[in-house]
Parts: sequence; structure tokens; C-alpha cells
Amino acid sequence: MHKVYHRIEQIVGNVITVRADGVAYGELAQVTGSLGVSLAQVIRLEGEKVFLQVFSGSRGISTESRIRFLGHKMDVSFSDALLGRVFDGAGRPRDNGPEIDENRIAIGGPSVNPAKRIFPRKMVRTGIPMIDVFNTLVESQKLPIFAAAGEPYNELLARIALQAEVDVIILGGMGLKNDDYLQFRETLEANGALSRSILFIHTAADPTVECQMVPDISLAVAEQFALKGKRVLVLLTDMTSFADALKEIAITMEQIPSNRGYPGDLYSQLASRYEKAVDFEGAGSITILAVTTMPGDDVTHPVPDNTGYITEGQFYLRNGRIEPFGSLSRLKQNVNGKTREDHRTVMNTMIQLYASYKETLEKQSMGFRMSAWDKKLLKYGVRFEKEMMDLSVNIPLEGALDLGWQIMADCFEPDETGISSKLIATFWPKKAGEAAGA
Repeated sequence: MHKVYHRIEQIVGNVITVRADGVAYGELAQVTGSLGVSLAQVIRLEGEKVFLQVFSGSRGISTESRIRFLGHKMDVSFSDALLGRVFDGAGRPRDNGPEIDENRIAIGGPSVNPAKRIFPRKMVRTGIPMIDVFNTLVESQKLPIFAAAGEPYNELLARIALQAEVDVIILGGMGLKNDDYLQFRETLEANGALSRSILFIHTAADPTVECQMVPDISLAVAEQFALKGKRVLVLLTDMTSFADALKEIAITMEQIPSNRGYPGDLYSQLASRYEKAVDFEGAGSITILAVTTMPGDDVTHPVPDNTGYITEGQFYLRNGRIEPFGSLSRLKQNVNGKTREDHRTVMNTMIQLYASYKETLEKQSMGFRMSAWDKKLLKYGVRFEKEMMDLSVNIPLEGALDLGWQIMADCFEPDETGISSKLIATFWPKKAGEAAGA
């Protein structure tokens, strides 16, 4: 029998306080008020004092309301029936579909023992050249997408969800506008990708505590699919909203704030989620791509700053493009030497030439005379931005590498690129006359 308490000592915002014993941190409780039964979660323990965050808010709850502790932490149902469905941050159906209540699994468990992990070694193809060619996504990697407000980061995630060569896509949305949620759903549905996707969506109008649970629910379900041998890609947007939810609750609890008001354990809170990325021996894998918006485009903000110490690189989204400078996949060398023999050479050469193009733009803006080499670089830079950097470009890796060779051949002579003669002989595009002669 679960204990029932009839006396609430304090109500502050959506947090209520009751005296109880034998209660665990994170345990769920039912709070019965004048408006019905609400779900709540234990967020702090101080001796016999128990603090609970009420999911639906404290409206209708009084000091005489009844609290019944359920004896377990937050859990979620797991089965293949989740595929193609949309749920809220507490795991309840948002798509008017039936409730799924079988095979309950706990959320927020520990990360996988490092001894049980496989060293990342497989590429996740996305069809986006700025990822596949220049900063390859690796299976079981954890990467953030750093972006300022207004950048098309949700559109980028939707494209990756459609094109990534994985078995299951799990999208965790935190603080989304209703329009963004509907766009995700309609995009996946229209392109036939909803059937392999599961959406856990918290909107800005939903309770704050549900925002905190979205990453845990998403990653708990991902772990179960990975153990069944599936390659799972978890897309989270946006982790700054998640951190803001932590901050809001910490302020309500009168915790001593750290940098810019965020709780002192922000690093640990973020790391415990990102470290769920794993490749299981003899089973599947979990790869994490998570948007982190930067208020004021400030990379020193506590959320991106802490994130950079946890993850294995980052993508910078600026002016609607993934920037080649600053973006980094620290694990790309594990796979891009196994794709095609020219992959690393094309990657390095094109970035070097693009850096020279940027220098030429500065010279041009200061009124310097443009040399013949400068003019070649200007032609190359325009082609590179339009045909490789634009996020609307959708090409398989091999096609992107061939395109890279073609762009360089249209702008430069072979000896101007610094590429080895062996690769030039194999991959440099032949002109019409040369091809006919051959």
C-alpha cells in the first residue's frame, strides 16, 4: 500500500512541500485537488520535507489536497508500437492515438559502462556535403549544433531525420513553438519518414518539468531499440530550453545560483544525457545530435560553454549554413579514411582554398587589385558556397566528392591545388577533348 498524505505545508509556484518518510528522489506522486488528479515528481529532499514539482501546475491544489506516492520513478512504455507516434514530455499521446502502457521502462538511468562500448568506427550518412565530406558524423557520436536565434536549425534537423541512414529516429523537442512541432510532423509524414520516427514534444505552453524529462524519455527509448540491434539517431532541440527549465526549478527551490543563474550542476546534468551515446557490442547504437541555441550568439554562454567540454566537436550554423571554420567532428578521422581514398584530400584541399577565398574577399573589400589567382579564388568561393555549403544541397558522399573535384577543375589547374599526382591522375575530371582522345 502506498502512503497517502493530507497536509501540504507550502505551495510556491508549481512546487509543493509535504512532510513524508520513505520517499525517493525522482519518485512520482498523485496530487488530488479541486480540479482532479495531477502527477508530480519529487525534486528535492530535506529530511522529512519533500518538495514536488506538479506537472500541470498548482492551480486547484490547496493545503488540504491529498498526496499519494506511487513508489516508482518516471517510466515510459516501450514497444515497436511507438514508431510513427507523437507523445508529450510525459510520454502521453499527443497525436490522439491510443495509450501505450505495456513494458514500462525507467527513464534517467545510468550511462553505459565504458568497458561495454565499441570504439566509434561507422559513418552515419546524411546526404549533406558539409557533414558527410567535411565533418563526418560517426555512429555513437554526440555532437551539438550551435546556432543563434533565427537560424534554420529545426529545418536542418528535419532534413537529417529524412536522410540519415539509420533505423530509428527519435526527436525530442523542448520548448518548441506549436508551428515548429507541426512542421516537424508534417515534414516527416509527407516524406514517408514518420513510420521510423518517434516524437516526444514539449511545447512552450506545457509544464516546465516535462521539458526536463524529454531527453531522458527519448534516450531511454533509444537505448531499448539499440539493445534490439537498431541504429538509433536521437535529435534534441533545444538543449538551452532544457537548461532554462533546470534554472527555473532551481530558482523556485531557492538554490544558490552559479554562472548567469544556472544551477551549479549544469555540467553534470548535460553530461549525464550526452553520455548515453553508445555503440553496443553485438547490438545497435545511439547517436546524438542536439541543437544548442546561443543567446546573443555568445559561445561563452554557460550552456554552449559546458556542452563544448562534453561533446566530440560541434557544428556551427551561421547565415543558414554549416560553417567550415569552427565546425568540427573529432571522430571523423575514424571513418573518412575508409570511405574513398580521395575523401581526406578533397576535404583538406577544398577548405584550404576556401580559407584563401576568404582572405581574397578581405583584400577586395579594402580595394586591392585582384590578381589572376585572386579571380580564380573568387570564382571558386562562390561555387563552393552555392554547391557545397547550401543546406538545400542533397548529394550522396561519392557524388559530393565528385562534385568537389569538378568545382576545383573548373576553377584551377591541377598543379595549383597541391594535390598529389596519383590522385590527380585518378580523379581529376577529364575535359571533353581529353576524354575523346583517351
